[in-house]
Amino acid sequence: MQVTLKLYASLSDYLPDEAKRTNEWPMDVPEGTTVGDMIARHQLPERLVHLVLVNGHFIPPGSRASRVLAADDVLAIWPPVAGG
Repeated sequence: MQVTLKLYASLSDYLPDEAKRTNEWPMDVPEGTTVGDMIARHQLPERLVHLVLVNGHFIPPGSRASRVLAADDVLAIWPPVAGG
């Protein structure tokens, strides 16, 4: 099934070069893939995975390992933001 992974700010370094311009990476993943699987598969450091949304809905840290993705879902991840 196809899902889209969007990584923002410093996490965009984990995207392939061709996806860095748009911060968007459409990809095929197996049925049953979870948000946690995607984070692990792309070796995103847990300390940098702060705000996680699926189709615009917040996924709290305790639900990420069990939240199964569906076809055409958009998984967006932001690191913690600092500054002012």
